[in-house]
Amino acid sequence: MALDVEGMIGPATRIWREVSKVVIGKDDVKFILLVGLLCRGHVLIEGLPGTAKTTVARTFSSVIGGDFKRIQFTPDMLPSDITGFYVYTPDGSSKFVPGPIFGNVVLADELNRTTPRTQAGLLEAMQESQVTVEGTTHRLPAPFMVIASQIPYGGEGTYPLTEVQTDRFMFRCWSQYPDRAAEERVIETIDYLEEPDVEKVVEVQEIFDLQQAVKKVHVADAVRDYIVDLVDRTRHDEDIMVGCSPRASIALYKGARASAFLQLRDYVIPDDVKGLAASALVHRIRLTPEAEMEEIGLDQVVQRILEEVPVPKVE
Repeated sequence: MALDVEGMIGPATRIWREVSKVVIGKDDVKFILLVGLLCRGHVLIEGLPGTAKTTVARTFSSVIGGDFKRIQFTPDMLPSDITGFYVYTPDGSSKFVPGPIFGNVVLADELNRTTPRTQAGLLEAMQESQVTVEGTTHRLPAPFMVIASQIPYGGEGTYPLTEVQTDRFMFRCWSQYPDRAAEERVIETIDYLEEPDVEKVVEVQEIFDLQQAVKKVHVADAVRDYIVDLVDRTRHDEDIMVGCSPRASIALYKGARASAFLQLRDYVIPDDVKGLAASALVHRIRLTPEAEMEEIGLDQVVQRILEEVPVPKVE
C-alpha cells in the first residue's frame, strides 16, 4: 500500500511556515532541524555568536508546542546541573529535583565551553531518552530533542567535543551570517522579531504520526549499499584519522527517508543521501595531522568522497 505523503505532510508544512515567520532565511538549518525531528535525532549547530542559533531553537520548540529548556554551558558547570539532583531532608526522605534536560526541546548553548565531564552528562539522555541519578532512572518527556550550539574550535575557553559526544548528534549544520537581503529583512521587521507572535501549530500525536510515516518511506537495496559505501570510505581515506561509526550510516538512512518525505516522495533517491552527507558525516570525522597542516577542510574531504563513490541508478 502506497504511502500518502501529500495527505500527511500538512503538520510538517505548518511547522516550516510558522518557524519562517521569525527565522528569516537559514532554510538549510530549518530543514536539518525538521529532518532531525522526524528522525527522532539530535542536531548540532555551529556558528559564530549572533547568528540566530538560540532564536531558531526557541522558535522551533514553540511551534511544536514543546517545553523549551535552555542550558548556557560554562566551564564551572557540573553534570548534576544538567540532569538534576536529590534533596535530602533531616527525616531521611528525599525529593528529586529535575534538571533542565527535562524538556521536549533542549538547547545546549555553547556546549564546547564546558568540560568533557559535564558534556558527558548529556550522553545517556541523548542515547536512551533517560537520565540515571544516584541509581534511579528517570524517563525524559517525549518527544525529546537536543539542539546544541558550539562556537568554532579554537575559540578562547573551549573544550573540543569528544568523538563519543559528537557521535550522538544525528546531524550537524552551520549557522552563518545572513546575506544582505536577509539582513535587510531582519532590520525591517526587528520590532516583530523581538516580540514574535508564534503559535503552536501541531499536536504531539501529529509529530508521532509523522515519525511513523517516515519509517514507511521505501529505501532500495542499491541506496542502502550506497550509504554504507560512503560511510565505509571515510574509514579508509588517506586524509582521515578517525572515520565514521555505524551511527553515520543510520543517520543517512533515517535522514534520507525524512528528506524524501518532506519532498513529497515515498521513496528515497541518491540525491537525498548526497544532500545530507555533509550534515551526517563532517562532525564524525577527524583528519590526520598532515591533512590539518595542509589546511584540508572537512567539507572538502566529504565532497571528494561523494565524487569518488559511484552513485547507483535507482528505477
